[in-house]
Amino acid sequence: MEGKLPLIIKWSGKEYEVYISEDDSVADLKREILYKTAVRPERQKLLNIKMKGKGSDEECKISSLKLKPNFKIMMMGSLEQDIVEANTAPSNLPEVVNDFDIEDEAVAIENQEVYLAKVSRRVKEYEVKILNELRPGKKLLVLDIDYTLFDHRTTAQSGAELMRPYLHEFLTSAYEDYDIVIWSATNMKWIIEKMKLLGVDKHPDYKIAFYLDSLAMISVHTPKYGVIDVKPLGVIWGKYEQYSTKNTIMFDDIRRNFIMNPKNGLRIRPFREAHLNRYKDDELLRLSKYLKDLAEHCADFSSVNHRHWEKYKPKKRRHSKDSRDNKDRDRTDRIDKAES
Repeated sequence: MEGKLPLIIKWSGKEYEVYISEDDSVADLKREILYKTAVRPERQKLLNIKMKGKGSDEECKISSLKLKPNFKIMMMGSLEQDIVEANTAPSNLPEVVNDFDIEDEAVAIENQEVYLAKVSRRVKEYEVKILNELRPGKKLLVLDIDYTLFDHRTTAQSGAELMRPYLHEFLTSAYEDYDIVIWSATNMKWIIEKMKLLGVDKHPDYKIAFYLDSLAMISVHTPKYGVIDVKPLGVIWGKYEQYSTKNTIMFDDIRRNFIMNPKNGLRIRPFREAHLNRYKDDELLRLSKYLKDLAEHCADFSSVNHRHWEKYKPKKRRHSKDSRDNKDRDRTDRIDKAES
């Protein structure tokens, strides 16, 4: 359309083309998006544009955003019918959604040469952008995003409402013992925007080592479930020798994502319906203790059955004879000083 700026709205896996005048406001843009997507303006969250100027975001002029033609704007937002459905208790749902048991499949896949070759290619070809320095001696925690750290299909509109409870406390605690990596089965732009939305990217109490996106994943064929995309930890281990099966753990709400590394994966309970579960979900709070116990008491993470993490009881490390002798000498010295 002549005299109008073409923009691409990316929402719910689809792209919509809209046209807007430079003199129009963000409120006008949201009305155009409404016509294309049926998502009401008050429910639209435009992720990767920065509003400038005084007044509300809706009053911000398109010209002030300095957008180039066909710029892709990432949007989050819910349709009204979806909100109604989200607030209606579902019936006859299966116990497990969007996942399957991988135990038998993992045995057949984990060490197959064809898949190890794919991992080797990712190690050579995939470029990792280090965000913060890797720290010697630290363990490695690899985290999924959607339904692990936040509910990306919720009716909530702000990062605080989307975020899983205790997220920042969890990451702060984990950072004491672990380098933290975010690995999502989406593209890098979405990862960056989601981390900004949650306030994870520049938090003062912890730092993220780097992000991995869908391009770091590989496809494998399972006899029972066909072709699936998975997250092989070998991509990280091949690039950074300080991490291995002994000191790495991955949290993901979908078990098949760690089918190449079943002994280093923990299936976290999915965080869904944030508007209903925000005040009762304490998964991250309890997992903080588990991570701390592993870091302090476990020499090989792959030796632990992470399915039973809630029942994990760390074995107390035995003190050496020298250590006991030192304690005896210290106790004797304290008694001597007291008597004198």
